[in-house]
Amino acid sequence: MPPLLYEKRDGLAYITFNRPERHNAMDPETIVRLSESLLDFESDDGARVLIITGAGDKAFCSGADLGRLIPLYTRARQPEDEWDRRVLEDRELGRVSMMRGHPIYKPIISAINGHCLAGGTELVQATDIRIASENATFGLMEVKRAIVPGAGSMARLARQIPWSKAMEILLVGDPISAHEAHRIGLVNYVVPLPELMPTAEKFARKIAENGPLAVRKIKEAVIRSSGLPLPEAYKIENEVARDVMRSEDAKEGPRAFMEKRPARYTGH
Repeated sequence: MPPLLYEKRDGLAYITFNRPERHNAMDPETIVRLSESLLDFESDDGARVLIITGAGDKAFCSGADLGRLIPLYTRARQPEDEWDRRVLEDRELGRVSMMRGHPIYKPIISAINGHCLAGGTELVQATDIRIASENATFGLMEVKRAIVPGAGSMARLARQIPWSKAMEILLVGDPISAHEAHRIGLVNYVVPLPELMPTAEKFARKIAENGPLAVRKIKEAVIRSSGLPLPEAYKIENEVARDVMRSEDAKEGPRAFMEKRPARYTGH
């Protein structure tokens, strides 16, 4: 079985880290497959929402494989196969796989089952709605290994949770529980493990029923306007609002409401 699975069903896409025996740590092949899966989801109009999770009940993703991926990046290990060479030769793979410098404007939900550490926590910060199981743990332990969380956390984390908690997570390196992650706003909900995927799919289906162009443009506006002064942010908001209001979906939504029937959105 490949270390990462990618499926599409009923308008939803699913990415599953599939190395449960290694706590779903990311090796070079995982990075390549994750990047390819995200690009496919981004380009497929039929896939409206993505859910990312991990195989098994112990781990979502424990970050980079310290025996395979990190030594490759530090040149302590020489490339041995096609996956190693692709990761070293195509730096775009790293940007896409962590959505760092390559934002995806379609909605992404993380269903976090168990350990979500290092690169796992970094990936979660690039997702929009985050559901954690009660046994989930989060942490950025890179500093304990004399490396840094360079896949987005030094830029993202303090924008998403309070500064003092972000710096504690980054500088101390100790993991936190799912309930603490919820308390500080890193995740939306904490649920029992059996309810994890049903909860994530409930949100995904609700989003998938909405106007797909409106959904994408809302996320685009939020990402592009983040950190800008309000006058500049309003310009972006006005731009995406014009695009949506000119669409066929914007005509169909009110018409379906008045005719008391389900809307038939096409994303155009």
